[in-house]
Amino acid sequence: MSIRLVIFDCDGVLFDSRDANIGFYNEVLHRCGQPPLEDKAELACHAMASTELFQKYFADRPEILAVIDEIARSTDYAPFYELMYPHPRLTEILRELRRRYATAMATNRGLTAKPVLERFAIDDLFDFAVGVLDVDRPKPQPDMLLKCLEHFAVEPDEAVYVGDQPVDESAADAAGMAFIGIGPDVDGADVHIENLDELPTVLAEL
Repeated sequence: MSIRLVIFDCDGVLFDSRDANIGFYNEVLHRCGQPPLEDKAELACHAMASTELFQKYFADRPEILAVIDEIARSTDYAPFYELMYPHPRLTEILRELRRRYATAMATNRGLTAKPVLERFAIDDLFDFAVGVLDVDRPKPQPDMLLKCLEHFAVEPDEAVYVGDQPVDESAADAAGMAFIGIGPDVDGADVHIENLDELPTVLAEL
C-alpha cells in the first residue's frame, strides 16, 4: 500500500466537540420549546448529521420538525466553538503528515464544515474539506470520501480515512479504502489507535 491521501473525520478525531455539539443541539431545541437531548440522542449527535438527528427523533411530528430544521439553519454555531477542544498536538501532527501526504477532512458537519477549520486556524493544513451539504448523502454512505478521491485523483487503496464512529468505518468500507479507527467505538477498524499521536507512525508502517 502506498498512501498518498489522509482523510480525517472532524468531531472525535481532530476535536473533542462533545460539549459543543450537545450545547448547539440543545440551544436549537430550547428555541423550539422542546426538552434537551436525552442520553441516547447525545450519543447519536456525534455521528449523525443534524438533519438526520432531528429526523430520527421528530419524524412523527412533522410540524415540529419543520420548525426545528429552520431554527437549526439560523442558529449561529460560533458561541459553541469555545467548547471544542483540539487535540493538544493537532497542528504539529498535521504539519508532520503534510510533508508526506495530501490531507482532507470529510465530516457530517453542515454549515460549519469549513468555518471550523478557519476558526481554529488550521484551514491551511488541509488541501480539501467536504461536509454533508457538499454531497447527496451523509455518512455512512461513501459520497464524501469518493468526492475526496475524485478531487485528488487517487485510487481508494492510496487513501485512508481516520474516524472514531461506526459510520466512519462503514463509509470507508463502502469507498474501498482503509480505515484507521480512534477510540473505543471502532474496534473493527483495519488499524486501531488510541489517539492521534500514534497516526504518523502507523501511516509510515502502512
